[in-house]
Amino acid sequence: MQSFLGKPVYKGIAMGPVVVLKHDDFQVKRKKAEDTEAEIIRLEQAKEQAEKQLQVLHDKAVKEVGEDSAAIFEVHQMMLEDEDYLDAIHNMIQTEGVNAEYAVAVTGDNFAEMFASMEDDYMKARAADVKDISNRLLKNLVGEGEIDFRSMEPSIIVAEDLSPSETVQMDKEKILAFVTVHGSTNSHTAILARMMNIPALIGVPLNLEEIHTGMKAVVDGFQGKMILEPTGEICRQTSDRIGEETEKLQLLQTLKGKENITLDGKKINIYANIGSVGDIGYVLENDAGGIGLFRSEFLYLGKKDFPSEEEQFQAYKKVLQMMAGKKVIIRTLDIGADKQVDYFTLEKEDNPAMGYRAIRICLKQPEIFKTQLRALLRAAVFGNLSIMYPMIISTEEVTQIYEIVDQVQRELEEEQIPYKLPEQGIMIETPAAVMISDELAEMVDFFSIGTNDLTQYTLAIDRQNAKLDDFYNPQHKAIMKMIQMVVDNAHKHGKWVGICGELGANPELTESFVRMGVDELSVAPSMILKIRKAVREMKVLPKG
Repeated sequence: MQSFLGKPVYKGIAMGPVVVLKHDDFQVKRKKAEDTEAEIIRLEQAKEQAEKQLQVLHDKAVKEVGEDSAAIFEVHQMMLEDEDYLDAIHNMIQTEGVNAEYAVAVTGDNFAEMFASMEDDYMKARAADVKDISNRLLKNLVGEGEIDFRSMEPSIIVAEDLSPSETVQMDKEKILAFVTVHGSTNSHTAILARMMNIPALIGVPLNLEEIHTGMKAVVDGFQGKMILEPTGEICRQTSDRIGEETEKLQLLQTLKGKENITLDGKKINIYANIGSVGDIGYVLENDAGGIGLFRSEFLYLGKKDFPSEEEQFQAYKKVLQMMAGKKVIIRTLDIGADKQVDYFTLEKEDNPAMGYRAIRICLKQPEIFKTQLRALLRAAVFGNLSIMYPMIISTEEVTQIYEIVDQVQRELEEEQIPYKLPEQGIMIETPAAVMISDELAEMVDFFSIGTNDLTQYTLAIDRQNAKLDDFYNPQHKAIMKMIQMVVDNAHKHGKWVGICGELGANPELTESFVRMGVDELSVAPSMILKIRKAVREMKVLPKG
């Protein structure tokens, strides 16, 4: 038995088998092949395994995101059969007498370099594809074939760290807990854990070379502890505690269908934050009044190319249909900073959190923005949609946005495509937006305060830097004063204001926010009933 301490990002307790996720940073060594025919047989077996994997991925993608998005796996299947690519690998094994891994790695690098140097954009894009194919073959050759989350039993995911693109591809029904060596309490892994109502630890000093998939573990999000290969007694104690936590959650279920109204009659809307169409189940299961933040950038993550207008339209339409008239606030693309996407070809920045991201990309590359806006306006016909623009710092930006929206409207009218102009609001997540919120309130329909970024910009602290967690204080007096200022300015102009950052999910602050006049709190689905409980137990109106 081994015990490790880390920082808890969601309080809960889980027990089950471990699945260790490793990244594709292979250190391939050149080795002398004693039997080149045996190496070629190994290569063929790895190729057959890759073909099966790609077919599974293709079929899954067709069901979940449609034919357009699934096409990338067909391209990979075709490239896996490319005679030039395969001949180059075979030839290197036979003429140089090297191991299959080395031949695949070198050939993959050579072909990727060749594609990248071509002038044709389509051929340039194949460089990333051939790298993916080579990595898939390498993983199969070294016995680290990718995990099929569909057939995996419920497990504890252990990794160095997890990127947004990795978490978005997981089968969330099969995850008992997250444990990472690195990461921040404000990372996307942490946000996902809170959404799913599962325990998660970060900063756990694990050596992943010594931990193997299949080992049993306990993750205790209350004590910030992970126990590997627990004793029978600890397993019994853990089972009892899991039972107690289940009972507490069942008590919260009695609040389903109840109003979010204080003892003295003040009502507040409680909505959910989600990242994909697949998360709607969590929203409905937890009885949210609507969706206060749909992170549309997750449609762009884990892909090889920009999602098409039709693909986005179908995703937004599905969300609106499933929410059956309840409000759905979709945030426009917020790529950049900690959410990097290769095909955007963003240059490396010294300080990406303050760099080229979110609305800045949309205004500098309006064709990307217009594709998303067309999809949103078309989808608005099918439900109660609101659009929310992130990272606003000026009234000029809002004016620019409206000019592009006008262009999109004219185009849709000319093409005789049905659309609806929905409610439009902005995120208040920069000190600049706070200070001019009185002017911004005249231009938009609503505000949503993004406390995560507002805190990092106000305190000059990178929220992804785990070394600064002790200094990162989202309840700093300056933040609370800013929230009050924004609420006052919004109400002065007859506009509503919500909070969609992690701060809104703190039950200890719910009463303060209601007293401030916040109209809506948007939180992880797992926190809906907890915040409802806090609201229903408080009195906020002055006596008399």
